[in-house]
Amino acid sequence: MIEVHGLSKRYGPVEAVKDVSFAVGKDQVLGFLGPNGAGKTTIMKILTGYHFPSGGKALVDGISVEEFPVEVKTRIGYLPENVPLYGDLSPAEYLEFVAEARLIPRGDRQKRLQEALDACGLQSVRSRRIENLSKGYKQRVGLAQAIIHDPPILILDEPTSGLDPNQIIEIRSLIKELGKRKTVILSTHILQEVEAVCSQVMIINEGRIAAQGSPEEIAGTMKGGDSWELTLKGADIHSIAERLARLDTNAKPGSLETQGDAIINLNFFLPNAGGESGEGPSEGERIFDWAVSQGYKILRMNRKRLSLEDIFVKLTNEEAKS
Repeated sequence: MIEVHGLSKRYGPVEAVKDVSFAVGKDQVLGFLGPNGAGKTTIMKILTGYHFPSGGKALVDGISVEEFPVEVKTRIGYLPENVPLYGDLSPAEYLEFVAEARLIPRGDRQKRLQEALDACGLQSVRSRRIENLSKGYKQRVGLAQAIIHDPPILILDEPTSGLDPNQIIEIRSLIKELGKRKTVILSTHILQEVEAVCSQVMIINEGRIAAQGSPEEIAGTMKGGDSWELTLKGADIHSIAERLARLDTNAKPGSLETQGDAIINLNFFLPNAGGESGEGPSEGERIFDWAVSQGYKILRMNRKRLSLEDIFVKLTNEEAKS
């Protein structure tokens, strides 16, 4: 649906986007994650045809954003961070105006308007002036204008900015539902937003891509394995380091605690062995088989992966230092 190759954007001497490449497929929800000023909004404005790139290219449905911006806009619904609403209109009046501006045929406008009002939960306030609506409902009106022409792609810039916790939950739920039938790019600097809504993540810092993939893929790439916590029951607990080497020569105990003569609380790092892709036993199976072979009973087993917050902090700090 969306392909970006070597994208860059300059504002005078400032290079806001630097050699960015990525692709988003159908029915995916991609989260642009990054600190303020990272370049997220600039990339979105290029994809929607509001800005042209200084270098590289962006394609939407195979159509060049730079060569055919109007054609691209018919395929995209865009929600900017500050939604341009007319406060003296009602949601129904505003959406009717948007439908006309979008050149939706007159005979289809009421049907599209009703579908947008229903999808965004606006029927109860359809006749109230927009200026009298809560921030959450105003955001819903913004989403409704983005989907009224039924675009296959949605680009949402900070869609929950300034909302209270209840409103945030409502908007995230709505975006997740829309993501089941549309391709969605969601820009945010809120980590919980990405974890709650997105299937894929792209971390942007200082105009460059610091990492991309699912949170699990990024964590695995960064660590090359996972930390495990085990509680074992069995004899000869003092030779655990030697026994652990039989599981993997690189599996080293990080901490070891005993309870009585036969209970061990063990923390260790286990490098990836390729089993998660189906090429062999999973890491959990390897640990289970090892414990059985060593005569231990597993009372508790827990895998600890890097959280999205850990990943974000590590990558943005490393970029800043370099």
